[in-house]
Amino acid sequence: MLRFSNFLFPESRSPETDGQVIRESVAEARLCDELGYDVLWLAEHHFDGNCIYIDPVTFAAALSQVTTRIKLGFAVAQVSLHHPMRLAEQISVLDHLTGGRLIVGLGRGTAYNVYEYQGYGIDWQEAGPRYEEAEQVMLRAWTSPEGFEHQGRFWQLKAPPLRPVPLTRPHPYVLRAASSEEGALHLAARGQPFMMNVQSIETTRDRLEKYKATLAAGGHDVQAALAESWVWRNIVVAETDAEAERVGIPAFEAMQDQRRALREKVYAEQGVRMVKETVPPARVQVDKALICGSPATVAQKMAEIDATGVGGVIGSFRLGPMPAEVAAHSLRLFAEQVAPRFRSAGPPG
Repeated sequence: MLRFSNFLFPESRSPETDGQVIRESVAEARLCDELGYDVLWLAEHHFDGNCIYIDPVTFAAALSQVTTRIKLGFAVAQVSLHHPMRLAEQISVLDHLTGGRLIVGLGRGTAYNVYEYQGYGIDWQEAGPRYEEAEQVMLRAWTSPEGFEHQGRFWQLKAPPLRPVPLTRPHPYVLRAASSEEGALHLAARGQPFMMNVQSIETTRDRLEKYKATLAAGGHDVQAALAESWVWRNIVVAETDAEAERVGIPAFEAMQDQRRALREKVYAEQGVRMVKETVPPARVQVDKALICGSPATVAQKMAEIDATGVGGVIGSFRLGPMPAEVAAHSLRLFAEQVAPRFRSAGPPG
């Protein structure tokens, strides 16, 4: 059964609206809990207003007290920006606050906004190795009842036993992001599930076929890993295709314009492009990155994803400057008229 979730990724375009958007995001989380979504995913971005609650750990702690059923996941915590022992402690506390409803999505950090690294005094070119080392430290912190020592490139630690110990044993559930085919196949070789970024359905099919083949070649349980993997899409549902396009396409395009303008601003100021793109990637193209339509149309698109065998869809429903009430209506229509089609024995009609 395909699982459905909401990626809470709220944009605020001015300091004056920050508090309002944060409050609206809490309301959106409550709504998703009530509507039966499986997971509420939280991002981490700094200094640009693209994800205004900033810190998924802090925000998840707040949401743990206003939700009762929905899982809270990180997509992702930017591990390279954090001291790993501090992050391990925070996640251990959060594991208790959520009653074990936590999915610890980990990643190296942004590949587009150098401000995030500069604001934390970190060389962006060290993000990858910092992430790898930090993850090792965190896993040892959660599973070393006698404490441990670590001598690495970035951290030298003589760590006492962690308190509190996590509620989930041996440690909170960890999931990794993979933005490239190479990253996905690296996780497949280790028998691990993954989160895929926004891609076209053609790329999704191709990548998942290679992922499954690599799992099988390594003797791993293909169905188990695939069932815990997720693909990400931007989703807008309205009563008709025309209405969904009317509200969804301008919001999607405005979101991409805003992010593109930030990258150009950074480049103009500092001459730094962390990623060099020769053609527009799928994530910025309406026809590849946006699923937009009536419940029947959106269900057909979900059926295409379901046919790949992947376990779940991470849906971004509030896009860019979209009003909160428009996103809430889309979330309701999806939960009430799209998701139930995938809980029955037959295919979506």
